[in-house]
Amino acid sequence: MTQDTLLVPAAGDLAAEDTRWWRDAVIYQVYVRSFADSDGDGVGDLPGIRSRLPYLAGLGVDALWLTPFYVSPMADFGYDVADYRDVDPLFGTLADARDLIADAHAHGLRIIADIVPNHTSDRHAWFQAALAAPPGSPERARYIFRDGRGPDGAQPPNDWESVFGGPAWTRLPDGQWYLHLFAPEQPDLNWENPEVHAEFADVLKFWLDLGVDGFRVDVAHGMAKAPGLPDVGHADQVEMLGTAVLPYFDQDAVHDIHREWRRLLDSYDGERIAVAEAWAPTPERLAAYTRPDELHQAFNFHYLTAPWEAPGMREVIEESLRTAEAVGAPATWVLSNHDVKRHVTRYGGGERGLRRARAAALLTLALPGSSYVYQGEELGLPEVLDLPEEFQQDPQRLRGEGAGRDGCRVPLPWEGEEPPFGFGAGTASWLPIPTAWRDLTVAAQRDDPGSMLALYHEALRIRREHPALGDGDLRWLAGPPGTLVFVREAGDGNRRLACAINMGDRSARVRVHGSPLLASGPLDVDGEHVHLPPDTALWWDVEER
Repeated sequence: MTQDTLLVPAAGDLAAEDTRWWRDAVIYQVYVRSFADSDGDGVGDLPGIRSRLPYLAGLGVDALWLTPFYVSPMADFGYDVADYRDVDPLFGTLADARDLIADAHAHGLRIIADIVPNHTSDRHAWFQAALAAPPGSPERARYIFRDGRGPDGAQPPNDWESVFGGPAWTRLPDGQWYLHLFAPEQPDLNWENPEVHAEFADVLKFWLDLGVDGFRVDVAHGMAKAPGLPDVGHADQVEMLGTAVLPYFDQDAVHDIHREWRRLLDSYDGERIAVAEAWAPTPERLAAYTRPDELHQAFNFHYLTAPWEAPGMREVIEESLRTAEAVGAPATWVLSNHDVKRHVTRYGGGERGLRRARAAALLTLALPGSSYVYQGEELGLPEVLDLPEEFQQDPQRLRGEGAGRDGCRVPLPWEGEEPPFGFGAGTASWLPIPTAWRDLTVAAQRDDPGSMLALYHEALRIRREHPALGDGDLRWLAGPPGTLVFVREAGDGNRRLACAINMGDRSARVRVHGSPLLASGPLDVDGEHVHLPPDTALWWDVEER
């Protein structure tokens, strides 16, 4: 495509546009363990988040997505839930959750809670009851128990593998096997059982009644299992940043569950939403999760995995907008999260990785739809690649060297000259913070106009105030080789903003009709042109000619 317009339904085309906040929201991911520690035990908690709400409101985001804070033995750091209706003492109390939700709302921030419906903890009361009950019992019917294969049942029921490595089945002393697509401590629920449907509807109501504004749905592609649980043999799978889109995921029946949840969400006032963490093999399959009667958004992992080169990036952007528009959903854009290497490191690390991350921020925040910011990316934090072995606890490490996710979960540096840099009142953090991060703290960057934090502050301010940004459409403009150039237009046609990014290896001369607003790095202005260095992006107000 050259000058074609990729259409996404503009907010002005929708009924009750003032409540459709999620169509162009900037949502900040809080990894609860690593954001702020209020009690000095080295682990982040809900009161710690509450104490930093002024920072988040000042940053200019619209909503917070909180990773699981429910009661859990922490075999997978909270994604193994033992009680969905209470807060783990490590993170605070249910009263703390209520106070955080209320205080966030007072700061103009919405709260999106993580929900984990594919599996529970093996310490959940249901699974404990299943262990105590005989094969064929109603208690075991809540999970996926099967007899083994072979004369003595000593072989797993099928050849499925866990996402974390090894067989997806564990055998009990009575001879039966149970399914766990993740860690053995995370038994998969049986979503063919109506009792499971009823339980999760009640859990969602519990948190909606407490005031949460929506849910991020963990493994939204996983709850429905292939009928008969067949072997997959050597079936193809897609690998995305170490996460396998296995053939037994993304079953069509999962969409019936999401339709149930959408009806429940729509019964509440205030546009309560659900966001799918769905790994699908194609953008079309991913878009199915956001059809009008299903979930509101899905994370765009195809964008997250896009190459750092203009043609490939443009192809991903076009395909994302096209497939989102086909189902009437907003596109979403995400660069990092708690499951993948931080993009400063993925983009090459060091000065080059930082330049690219700055440019990627402007590209991402200029695209139509909703953007996600993973805590610390506004500080330019890199992946921590040299964590001591004794601190590496991620169960995904079983998949092999370098597969763990601890390096992107290191706590935030807030202030000071030595670790833990104001993360908490104590002298340590659950993962050690590199001493070199003293120059990356919030305090060190707050008054530096050239810092990554200053770039995010200004970009988010412009995005919030400029009528051409957020939801809407995009029109590509011609640009030099190695660049992407496009324009965004306000609904009334009176304001336009253009974005150019140079993903090539040499300076690019880009024609600019208008006034530069924000650049990710230094550039030379030459009349109506700018010389855009490699790995640099620019926003400008477009003037009529």
